[in-house]
Amino acid sequence: MRGAARLLAACTSPRWAGQRRGPRPRHDVTAAPAAEAEVPGGSRSRSRRVPALPSAPRCVPAARLPAMSAGRAEGGLLALPWEDVLVPHVLRHLPLRQLLSLRRVSRAFRELVRLYLANMRRFDSAQIGPAVPRAAFLTLLKDNKVLQQLALQSCSDWLTDRELLPVIRQNHHLHHIQLKGCAQLSCHALIAISLSCPNLRRLSLAHCEWVDSLSLRSLADHCKALEAVDLTACRQLKDEAICYLVQKCSRLKSLSLAVNANVGDVAVEETAKCCPELEHLDLTGCLRVKNDSIRVLAEYCPKLRSLKVKHCHNVAESSLSVLRSRGVELDVEPLPQTALVLLQDMAGFAPFINLQI
Repeated sequence: MRGAARLLAACTSPRWAGQRRGPRPRHDVTAAPAAEAEVPGGSRSRSRRVPALPSAPRCVPAARLPAMSAGRAEGGLLALPWEDVLVPHVLRHLPLRQLLSLRRVSRAFRELVRLYLANMRRFDSAQIGPAVPRAAFLTLLKDNKVLQQLALQSCSDWLTDRELLPVIRQNHHLHHIQLKGCAQLSCHALIAISLSCPNLRRLSLAHCEWVDSLSLRSLADHCKALEAVDLTACRQLKDEAICYLVQKCSRLKSLSLAVNANVGDVAVEETAKCCPELEHLDLTGCLRVKNDSIRVLAEYCPKLRSLKVKHCHNVAESSLSVLRSRGVELDVEPLPQTALVLLQDMAGFAPFINLQI
């Protein structure tokens, strides 16, 4: 990575940028006849003509050179094989922001970067900056048909179906899509993803309130290899839609249903029974979740590694203690033992107390 960065710095120097030095100064030789030399006695000798020096050849503008010829004129870097060396072993180590800068060096570098972008496997808008311009997004992905990972959280301010759908429809190898916070999309975007990406394994739709039951059903019907789904704050979804998803996608290892007051015990219990490989479950803020579903989760999910139940006010230590004893990571702390003994002596309800504030 450091070597690639140093290589980029060298490429963007004036030498690589194709900045030619000014033409060499020509000798001040005119086409006028040479002056006659005087000889003693006032007579004039036969004039001798001084031969004119050949003029310097004109430089061919870089714009007239083919891409590869211009690359060789700029130096040895672009003379290397593009598809076998530069694209897979050099450009793939550079962040997108630096690649965009490299495009401005010359026409040859622009063509090289275009070739790389057309064969890019991973696009993360965060590498460009906190806010990616719409025009840059359209330019970067217009020729790519081999994407495998797509993360567009930095495009949330302007991304709509009009910009996303062409990219989804021409990339059928996507297995990881990140659309967190892209609130201007519609359910048609999720339907297009389900139809075009049968190998999808990870999908983040956090804070996409446009996700509805119908589009989630389409996802479950066509993307059965899903392993991780983030449905945080998808508030249109209810227990029925979640149940359908987990019944169809039984390979799920990570699921987030956080910040959704419509999710209750029915969805959690069905998830536990249908997804034995489940490792991570986020139920933060699911106010309808209670102890019974947590006990079912502990029974049917032996591989569970983390559970988030913060702000689930109906979940108590009585159901969490089994998971805690197995080493499952929980985001709520138990009351100190002295406090439990004191409460039990006073009221006798310590095992059932709600530990969350």
